[in-house]
Amino acid sequence: MSDLLERLRGRGWRMTSQRRVVAQVLDGDHVHLTADEVHARAAVLLPEISRATVYNTLGELVSLGEVIEVATDGRARRYDPNAHRPHHHLVCSGCGTVRDVHPSRDPLSDLPAGERFGFTVAAVEVTYRGLCPACAAARP
Repeated sequence: MSDLLERLRGRGWRMTSQRRVVAQVLDGDHVHLTADEVHARAAVLLPEISRATVYNTLGELVSLGEVIEVATDGRARRYDPNAHRPHHHLVCSGCGTVRDVHPSRDPLSDLPAGERFGFTVAAVEVTYRGLCPACAAARP
C-alpha cells in the first residue's frame, strides 16, 4: 500500500474507488502532477472517473494537509503528496519539471531575527529555478 493511502486510511478517510485511484496516481517520489494529469492517469485505471471528482478529491487532500498544492510561475497548479517531510522545490524554467529537494538544515536559520520584522514564521517555501539537463542541452 502506498504511503499516501496508508496515511489516509489511518485518518479514517472514506475510501471510495475514485478516491483510491487518485491517491494511487499521486503515489511516489518527485510526483508533481497537474489536476488534468491526475485525471488522465486515473482514467486509465478507472475509466468512469470524472474530472470533477478528481478536482474535488484533490481539494479534499489539500484541505486535509495530505497533499501540497504547488504553483510555479503562472503554470497549472501541481499536487505534491510529499506533505509530511520538509522539502523545497527545484523547477525547470524551460519545461516546468518539478523535483523535490531536501534541506540539510532548518531554512528558518537562514532568516536573521532582524529580517523577520516581528513575524512569527510558521512555514518556509523555497523554490530553486534553473534548467533541467534536457532543456540545458537543447539550448544553443
